[in-house]
Amino acid sequence: MQLAVQFFLQIGVILTVCQVVGVVARRFGQPQVVAEMIAGVLMGPSLLGLLSPELSQFLFPADSMRVLFPVSQLGLAAYMFVVGLEFRVDIIQRHLRSAVAVSLAGMIAPFVLGSALGMYFYLHTSFFPKNTSLFEAVLFLGASMCITAFPMLARIIHFKKLAGTTMGTVALGAGAIDDAAAWCLLAVVLASFDSNLTHAIITMVGGAGYVVGTLVVVKPLLARWAHGIEKRGEVSDREFVVCLIVLAIGAWITDGIGLHAVFGAFVMGTAMPRGILTKALIDRIQPLTVALLLPLFFCYSGLNTRITLLDSGYLWLMTGLVMVAAVGGKGVACWLAARSTGISNREALGIGTLMNARGLMELIIINIGLQRGIISQALFATLVIMAVVTTLMASPIFEWLVGRRGKVGEPQFANAPRV
Repeated sequence: MQLAVQFFLQIGVILTVCQVVGVVARRFGQPQVVAEMIAGVLMGPSLLGLLSPELSQFLFPADSMRVLFPVSQLGLAAYMFVVGLEFRVDIIQRHLRSAVAVSLAGMIAPFVLGSALGMYFYLHTSFFPKNTSLFEAVLFLGASMCITAFPMLARIIHFKKLAGTTMGTVALGAGAIDDAAAWCLLAVVLASFDSNLTHAIITMVGGAGYVVGTLVVVKPLLARWAHGIEKRGEVSDREFVVCLIVLAIGAWITDGIGLHAVFGAFVMGTAMPRGILTKALIDRIQPLTVALLLPLFFCYSGLNTRITLLDSGYLWLMTGLVMVAAVGGKGVACWLAARSTGISNREALGIGTLMNARGLMELIIINIGLQRGIISQALFATLVIMAVVTTLMASPIFEWLVGRRGKVGEPQFANAPRV
């Protein structure tokens, strides 16, 4: 009972802080999701725990994480389901060459740079615990650099009015491919850490089988089932619950094979029949998910971030190297790849800027690394800083390189090319 009472207090505090930070962030052209990332760090030991340990312990006692964690995971899965509902597979097919080129560049370049940094950190710093091998260190940091904040990317594209444009669609397609590959790399790391390579094989083969099975078998069945909904023009409460069951099963399957629940939810969202059903699902799921559930994840992640562990000039220099590798490996490489496929320089710059945001998915992958003991608290803090800064950079740099001047919230990109 005490945990339930504490949870309600936490909800009130988290939402209040997120909204206050959001007001400030909006003045600088930042979407609410970036404000929530920053708010999560502020509520953790990096600020609140530093200024008032007693208050921090009162608001977020260790036992309360048992409630906060699963609810935050529900928010992630629900949000990725909505992203899947809005995902335009037909547009990706038209721009498949560009999406694949940008994706490959956004994986190879940051992976090489991240792997080099992983080797250096392993040999010359204490960023990795003793039970982490050189192979695991190299692969984990390479995968961390590859990641793109796919849910974050979707929210920024929505905020910038880029949904349905070449720029937004190529970035979303490339981001989806990048994140899937990064999770496969993480599966290899976890398998090596557990001395069980069978786990990695199950994850990769199972993930591919899940995608094929969902799109080839489940999608037609859902389309046939939704035919009556289209005729009636409305979705009943029972039919809405059926969709939630489908969402939960998809998340459960991919979580069970080690690919994380967010991908199962996203793929299931892409399989839902377009039309009245998807519109109703978005209208019902998105408001509560974005307003309530997603901020809980940012807070949970922030509670694990201790920036104060970076207590020397050398460690901050290492953080700077991570930033340079992240921006150069992802943003620049994706911009060049987009240009090589015939996309205009303006749109290519926009794609490179959007792909450079790590945000939500980076926080997920490094939380897993910290929970499993693959990385230290200091490296976790370094990667959180990289995730926050690269995401924070996205909106202002996008404005500077691509966007037209205007007030925040106005449809500044109404004339962006659409397909």
